[in-house]
Amino acid sequence: MRVLPVSRLLMTAALSGTLALASITATAYESELFSLKNRWEHTMSDLPANQRESTLKTLSEEATALVSENPDQAELLVWQGIILASYARERGGLGALGIAGDARDALERAIALDPQGGNGSAYVTLGALYDNVPGRPISFGSSDKARQMFQRAVEVRPDGIDVNYYYAEFLLEEGDTQAAREHAERAVNGTPRAQRELSDEALRRDAQAMLSRM
Repeated sequence: MRVLPVSRLLMTAALSGTLALASITATAYESELFSLKNRWEHTMSDLPANQRESTLKTLSEEATALVSENPDQAELLVWQGIILASYARERGGLGALGIAGDARDALERAIALDPQGGNGSAYVTLGALYDNVPGRPISFGSSDKARQMFQRAVEVRPDGIDVNYYYAEFLLEEGDTQAAREHAERAVNGTPRAQRELSDEALRRDAQAMLSRM
């Protein structure tokens, strides 16, 4: 039997301990992230509009704290951005612009770590932010940037209900009815995401309503 030197044994033990600690840490944040996802889904799908703002404020604070503890996890950053963007939309007004900016920053950091942007979720959320906030000098809104983000989201997940619905909504606002119809139809026939079924099915219904209006 080969006997390892003491230094090798110590290094092996230290490495094993580090890997075990990393595994525990990952499990801990994944559990908290799972909870955040579910509560966000419930908030956006089930709560009346007048109750969403306070709940999203709490969720955004929890997401920000979780990211501060795990700053290099792209999925956490995507969800921080999603939750902050939802909170900004519900809050509205000039007071929401700083929150929208924080959402943009989180999503851009997520994309820097994961060019797929959490399977397109970071891109579609950025598209909505660029589309909905005022332009300069008040804020960072830009139709050109919104279009780029929506197009990238569709490239990443072409059958996504959310990416096609929000892109269709943007195109309709821009006056491109033919392209809007195409993406609304793709949203109606799209595939819901795991753990996002409720919100995706709501968007599918919104896409059907959009087609009816058109």
